[in-house]
Amino acid sequence: MSILTGVIIACMVITAGILLTGLYSMGHGGRFDEEHEGQFMMARVGAQAVTLLLLLLALFLANS
Repeated sequence: MSILTGVIIACMVITAGILLTGLYSMGHGGRFDEEHEGQFMMARVGAQAVTLLLLLLALFLANS
């Protein structure tokens, strides 16, 4: 397993963790969710973007 593969897997786990934390917060509701729902959403979108870019980089490197 290359370093890039390990980083991609780590990014996927981080993305899933952010998603699950946001879902838990949303399900629990309350003031904490109202204050941080946007932060969880932006963090998840950012983590997904980084993961996708790393996957595209890995595909590019595999084909060159």
